[in-house]
Amino acid sequence: MGLRNYLIEGLSGTGKTTVCDALLRRGLHAIHGDRELAYQGDPETGAPIEGAGHVHHIWDVEKVHGLIDDRSHPMTFFCGGSRNFPRFIDRFDTVFVLEVDRETLIRRLEARPPDEWGGRASERDFILDLHASRADVPREAVPIDATRPVEEVVRALLAHLGE
Repeated sequence: MGLRNYLIEGLSGTGKTTVCDALLRRGLHAIHGDRELAYQGDPETGAPIEGAGHVHHIWDVEKVHGLIDDRSHPMTFFCGGSRNFPRFIDRFDTVFVLEVDRETLIRRLEARPPDEWGGRASERDFILDLHASRADVPREAVPIDATRPVEEVVRALLAHLGE
């Protein structure tokens, strides 16, 4: 959806949704990927899987490609995480990863209600394991310190882009 397209990735609890809301408040074009593109499916084939857990949290690849191919905005930010990002990550001009330390991540996850992903102890453990292993982090991403207030995080993203 943009002449330039950016992916803002990160583990659950790093602030992707909050950053997306802040970008939208600034009048920038941003997509809540976890709300608008996500479903439970096989990360390799894209086939839907009912009742699956986070391991099957993926984005609709055709929708992602369609949005990227639409050039009606100067820039578009895709905010969220998906287990199938390798299937479309090469289409983005820049990929950012929001990073926080373990203590910040624990604090944020513990504040979540039980019905939100990461709000249950087993989900927190899974996220903390990913944090330790960095298994869900795109390798070539630009790291952004997301422990700072959201407006500082957004300014850091935009500064990296020369905005």
